[in-house]
Amino acid sequence: MAPLKCIAIDDEPLALKLMREYVMRTPSLQMVHTFDDAITGAEFLKKSPVDILFIDINMPDITGIDLVRSLEKKPIVIFTTAYKNFAYEGFELEALDYLLKPIDFNRFTKGVEKAIAYHQYKNTPVAEQRDESLYVYSEYRMVKISLKDIEYIESMEDYIKIHIHKAKTILTLMPLKTVLEKLPADKFQRIHRSYIIPVNKIISIKGRKIQLADVELPVSESYVSFIRDWMKYR
Repeated sequence: MAPLKCIAIDDEPLALKLMREYVMRTPSLQMVHTFDDAITGAEFLKKSPVDILFIDINMPDITGIDLVRSLEKKPIVIFTTAYKNFAYEGFELEALDYLLKPIDFNRFTKGVEKAIAYHQYKNTPVAEQRDESLYVYSEYRMVKISLKDIEYIESMEDYIKIHIHKAKTILTLMPLKTVLEKLPADKFQRIHRSYIIPVNKIISIKGRKIQLADVELPVSESYVSFIRDWMKYR
């Protein structure tokens, strides 16, 4: 795979110097340009798309959040910041990661590995994807979830809860319909306006109740045909 093209935007010269050094030490990346001026960096991005954008949040002329929001076509965004608390606007922009200054090379590498995996995921047709994973935005960063670990998905109005086997439940801002479109139709089915389940984890069906390992879920009238289809092959 060709190196991913990236740029860095930061008003601190030492921070830019460090990013250049880290990228030079990373064969999978190519630093196209660095900018200490956010407006100039934004103009460059409008004419020259890149794969990854490393960008500081707090800059004097325009914030990194406002810059990213202004882009019509967004690259993978990794925010770099000296602050531990992040604005809600950053959540909306779906940044892949946040690197807290001073940035350690090992932490930088983890962010890059995540970016490479996500780039491959985005650019591989669904039919050809071998890495059976789902990417969602949760707790200010993009999270990779293995499909085999999903117990079920629950709608909470504008949010969804992804229940994971023996792990913390993941909460993300996304309609149930949107996440269903990201999942393989032969492995996941919607059974209710509030639930999506992995078909292979059904233990039993009784009436309009589906028993999974740790929970029993209802099947609504709109999706009752799923029960008939499931029964045909059992």
